[in-house]
Amino acid sequence: MSATESVSKASFSGALLPISQPRPMVVLPSAIWADGEWTRIKLGYRARGMDEKWNIFMENDVLFLHRSWTGHGIYEVSFAAVEGGGRRIAEGVVESDPERHRTGTDTVDHEYDGLMVELVIRTILLGKAAPELFEKFGELARQRTGRSDLPTGALRHHALGVRTEN
Repeated sequence: MSATESVSKASFSGALLPISQPRPMVVLPSAIWADGEWTRIKLGYRARGMDEKWNIFMENDVLFLHRSWTGHGIYEVSFAAVEGGGRRIAEGVVESDPERHRTGTDTVDHEYDGLMVELVIRTILLGKAAPELFEKFGELARQRTGRSDLPTGALRHHALGVRTEN
């Protein structure tokens, strides 16, 4: 599938499971995506191999982010137009079933989920580098696990996987 072909829910042959226990996202990315980025975001993304962690598709301005191995829905975020151009995330939900996604209700977990959504959009959908986001991601992941010795690269691979060519 090329970078110009759209991915839809039907692209996954019923292998996707909706979020079973949605919890509103408290922290949303503040990024505004330009119109060109919005065009690319709407195309979605289908994992092409075992090292890719996310399947992503858009329906009616809602972006659905599913784990590629399990098909579990983890995040759903709704976009809204911004005055002056572009789009931003207006609201979102995260899976709160601990069998499907490790998330909690403290500030670190809220920040982690918001940052994860932005990282998936920036790095997987848009193919952009995001070193400042990865630095913050590493800090939050270490706080969540209580392990200060975890390298950012390993955390990144665990959460995002490796994106193959468009």
